Amino acid sequence: MQYRTLGRTGVQVSALALGAMNFGAIGRTTQEEATAIVDAALDAGINLVDTADMYGQGESEEMVGKAIAGRREDIVLATKAGMPMGDEPNHRGSSRRWLVTELENSLRRLGVDHVDLYQIHRWDPATSDEETLSALTDLQRAGKIRYFGSSTFPAYRIVQGQWAAREHHLSRYVTEQPSYSLLQRGVETHVLPVTEEYGMGVLVWSPLASGWLSGAVRKGRPITTSRAELLPDRFDLSLPGNQTRLDAVERLAGVAEEAGLTLIQLALGFVTAHPGVTSALVGPRTLDQLRAQLAAADTVLSADVLDAVDAIVTPGTDLAAHEKYDTPPALLDPTLRRR
Repeated sequence: MQYRTLGRTGVQVSALALGAMNFGAIGRTTQEEATAIVDAALDAGINLVDTADMYGQGESEEMVGKAIAGRREDIVLATKAGMPMGDEPNHRGSSRRWLVTELENSLRRLGVDHVDLYQIHRWDPATSDEETLSALTDLQRAGKIRYFGSSTFPAYRIVQGQWAAREHHLSRYVTEQPSYSLLQRGVETHVLPVTEEYGMGVLVWSPLASGWLSGAVRKGRPITTSRAELLPDRFDLSLPGNQTRLDAVERLAGVAEEAGLTLIQLALGFVTAHPGVTSALVGPRTLDQLRAQLAAADTVLSADVLDAVDAIVTPGTDLAAHEKYDTPPALLDPTLRRR
């Protein structure tokens, strides 16, 4: 396993990190299975475990807490807040009121007295940067979090957050967690150049593109992945965009085979090859899935392979732009435009 410095923090983290979104109801993973996955990941050298409050409405955090019991000091533990935790309108977002409350809830569920990285799950347009950063800075000074970061922020919001921290003499976001894969390369255009400019660590989520790059989605085969059951529209091959993705997957599989790699190794080796990426988050539901992903831990892609990838998916291009999570609100809500 390779280790890299998380931004400018000095903390060393594994190039593959364990994402726990599938622990519990979302991935139908039991506590026994989750503990076995954590055990195997740690044995393989993974030292960063990432979860969030809203994964199973707290269930993932509880399962992670039980799985890491007795080994807390060996793990860089990350969680997130900001997404809705029920119907109460103030049980979401990045206000001081909610972050202070929800961090205590996360610490209780995880069974720890601090987390190493606390991330704002999505940018909250209703809350000022100063409000959020001041709350996070106070939590850091209180010893409840060591560092804090953002997740799926548009590039201009990352810049704004850095400016606000400097303007108000507050601690700054030290990491960003964007979606990045062979099929979703849009972050190469603005986000990764910005995170490199500010020396931020980057933890990539969905490097296997929700299963499209797992090897389970191929022409002539029925799509039976759990993600296809959960989000059928994203795998409906009658839709032109999905057919375009499938065509790209077939060509990428050919590149992987010619290089003597699995498609998973190509996918994970690709995102971790970017100089701005610190770690790729893998989110296995089973031990077999984890083992297939761990096989990419030492994958190094040649220039010829990277060139072949660029010929299939143009750098900076998203093959499923409609699935982006960092679209500015004014593009989604016409009342925020000229209405």
